[in-house]
Amino acid sequence: MVIGVKRIVLWFMSTLTVVTLLFGYHTSTSSQAGTGVTSAPSAPAGSGATSGSASGGGSSSASAVTVTGSSADTRWGPVQVQLTVHGGTITDVTVVDYPTGNGRDRQINARAIPVLVQETLDAQSADIDMVSGATITSEGYLESLQAALDRAGL
Repeated sequence: MVIGVKRIVLWFMSTLTVVTLLFGYHTSTSSQAGTGVTSAPSAPAGSGATSGSASGGGSSSASAVTVTGSSADTRWGPVQVQLTVHGGTITDVTVVDYPTGNGRDRQINARAIPVLVQETLDAQSADIDMVSGATITSEGYLESLQAALDRAGL
């Protein structure tokens, strides 16, 4: 009888310990540190064209236009896209703001942002695929990208 009670107590304490450890585990969503993804300095949220003309016209003498999309608030933090347009063609894409609050954010975005940028340059529109494993960042990117395209008149 005493052996059975000892086993029950041991089982209960082990289960309690495991449950306590599981609920007490803190993920790395609260640390702040640098990132491996480089980007240009952030433009103010919601800024429009900063140089040249915002027309999407096809004149080869048109100067380059830089437009910044509105900041898209996501569950993990804001995402903001800046485009450079020359002669109606997207010539450069910079992600000026994206989630970097923890190591996992930095790891995901170091992989996802270059893919999103390249797809934008290839498609010349917001009609691009989301990056698997970076759905939240992809959604914010697309929202800000579309706002920037609208501001550029594309």
